[in-house]
Amino acid sequence: MAFDALGLDPQILSALKEQGYTTPTPIQAQSIPLLLEGSDLLGTAQTGTGKTAAFVIPIIQHLLSQPKSNRRQIKALVVTPTRELALQVGENAKRYSKNTGLRTAVIFGGVGQTPQVDLLTRGVDILVATPGRLLDLENQGHADLSNISHFVLDEADQMLDMGFIHDIRKLLKIIPAKRQSLFFSATMPKSIIELSAQILRPNYKSVRIAVDKPTAERVTQCVYYVSKKEKPDLLLHLLNEMKGAVLVFGRTKHGCDKVVRMLQNGRVSAAAIHGNKSQNARQKALKDFKAGEVRVLIATDIAARGIDISGLEHVVNFELPNVSETYVHRIGRTGRADASGSSISFCSADERGFLKDIEQLISQDIDLVREHPFSEGAALEWSDPENRKPIKQGGGGRGQRPQKGSDSSRPRSKDAKSRSARGPKRKW
Repeated sequence: MAFDALGLDPQILSALKEQGYTTPTPIQAQSIPLLLEGSDLLGTAQTGTGKTAAFVIPIIQHLLSQPKSNRRQIKALVVTPTRELALQVGENAKRYSKNTGLRTAVIFGGVGQTPQVDLLTRGVDILVATPGRLLDLENQGHADLSNISHFVLDEADQMLDMGFIHDIRKLLKIIPAKRQSLFFSATMPKSIIELSAQILRPNYKSVRIAVDKPTAERVTQCVYYVSKKEKPDLLLHLLNEMKGAVLVFGRTKHGCDKVVRMLQNGRVSAAAIHGNKSQNARQKALKDFKAGEVRVLIATDIAARGIDISGLEHVVNFELPNVSETYVHRIGRTGRADASGSSISFCSADERGFLKDIEQLISQDIDLVREHPFSEGAALEWSDPENRKPIKQGGGGRGQRPQKGSDSSRPRSKDAKSRSARGPKRKW
């Protein structure tokens, strides 16, 4: 199926052709016809599968078919959990609606509201927003949501993780009950299903896109045992051997800044994005990274949600996450859709429990690199039982183990490639 077989407006087809789009991805091919019919939709799809176009294109088609009014009104509302994702969705909406006359605006917190209020005052057709700033501006009378005909909740699972559930419930009381609703989430835990029931009409349609291989199987993975204090030295050592851009994940904002300073002292161009950075600083860091002016981008998990970097080959887990599912999201930055990539993890003595949980979740052993310049330091750190005590983390502690009977309990992969440096089965 090609896009021109979907009955789309010629202006949309022209914009898609300009972007190099000819054939819809699976999520687009299944979702667009349902949405053009006016159905509500519950979509489950992996990051990088093209789901933004899957909901933006039908919205543009519907808006173009509506009678024009003398004054622009916000007709479509897309709510996202992070600023980065909001900007990305807004950017795509502008591309797909090029030459249609439709106007898109993006609003989020962390910056002054005056320019955003000016945009809303001039009139907007499609509004992309984060929950907090949206409610603030609506409460001040700057954002009129009474004419919404299309409502999209994107990355709903992350929305709940970040504590936006109360904001979403407030928003549902404000927007019109008569609307088309679209609900997208990378995962579908019970809490997400319950939330979707509050948003979608009873006769909603479901689209679930399963990739041929889980992200964890499509990304080449390895792990280094390394002492906490020697992690910076190992990172510099590996960067000398790696080519291209590298995305590094840290657990804390302070830790990310510390890694940046260390890399810059080692004459490696690096920048960090996290919640304490201003929006301008975050946008500049991401822009420079995409342009190749910054080689290494260090990010916290929340700040990295919504980052879309085509061709990213390397992800480094400078610190392992304490929630196993977060590991899969991290390495998915490089294994976009059907692409492949590499993931390198650093594991100190107090993180080995996290590693065990991750391996149980993805149902495979991660290749252990035994021969490297810092292996002795790792062994010395492990020799002291005090160093093995798990890291105390708020919000969940150890990584969550898969429940019996879940998808994660499938047999371990037998075709995992072994590394030349990997020895016998490691002991915990």
